[in-house]
Amino acid sequence: MASNITANPGCRSEDRRASRVVKWVMARNVLGEELEPCSNDPLTGFYRDGCCNTGAEDLGVHVVCARMTEEFLSFSKASGNDLSTPQPELGFPGLVAGNQWCLCESRWKEAYDAGVAPPVVLPATHASVLEWVELDELRRHATT
Repeated sequence: MASNITANPGCRSEDRRASRVVKWVMARNVLGEELEPCSNDPLTGFYRDGCCNTGAEDLGVHVVCARMTEEFLSFSKASGNDLSTPQPELGFPGLVAGNQWCLCESRWKEAYDAGVAPPVVLPATHASVLEWVELDELRRHATT
């Protein structure tokens, strides 16, 4: 399978700990390494930067880089989140099996509990997901 990742300067997050200083830091993945891009075609991520970054405005917590399957797309559609139908007015191309996409942690966990979780790309999955999902659960569904 050809990679859908193109050159990307990296997945960065804002660090606003200092009151007037904003600096960029490399986001971390679930393996404790720098977060890798998930997909640029289709362009994914809450910030549409190709990475599963998150921040305070990302209420859905789009941090799981997953490779779509027909089974998961059907499950998601039946659960009220149709990811397969294009919505051009929103710049959303619709997903097909094989696409990689940053999923909400709650949707991935819901699919996991239902036995239909899509494969996870660990190097491109944001470390913050570990607040809700065990690393072993993610590893059992890891793709290469």
